[in-house]
Amino acid sequence: MDTKDALLKQVSIKAQDSTLVATFDLDGTIPGSGAYVVGLVAASPDYSSQRRLGIEFMNGEPIAFYSFSHEQSTEENYDLSGVTHSENSITGHFPLAAINGLGKSHVMTGFSEADGREFQSGVPVDEAL
Repeated sequence: MDTKDALLKQVSIKAQDSTLVATFDLDGTIPGSGAYVVGLVAASPDYSSQRRLGIEFMNGEPIAFYSFSHEQSTEENYDLSGVTHSENSITGHFPLAAINGLGKSHVMTGFSEADGREFQSGVPVDEAL
């Protein structure tokens, strides 16, 4: 997989009723082969509570849509119907409850992984919560 074609350009989130709508814009396209993951890392200001929300692709198609709570060591999987994508944009409709308890002053960044390796981290998130 040529990860240079899958750079995470921008991440934006907004609250819509009880849904956290996360949009990941790529500078390039979703890789057509191999594993590719985009997501959010969200934490309380002191990092005592952390969540990881992700969308995983295999060979260009979504195969997993999840959130992971680090303090509880629990993963919740969501229906893939909550994921839409084009060649260079991915949108996930996560339950807003996935970030409950982090507080208004939480910290949030975007990330991507390619073939099981961290590719990008600390990507700024434009929030409208």
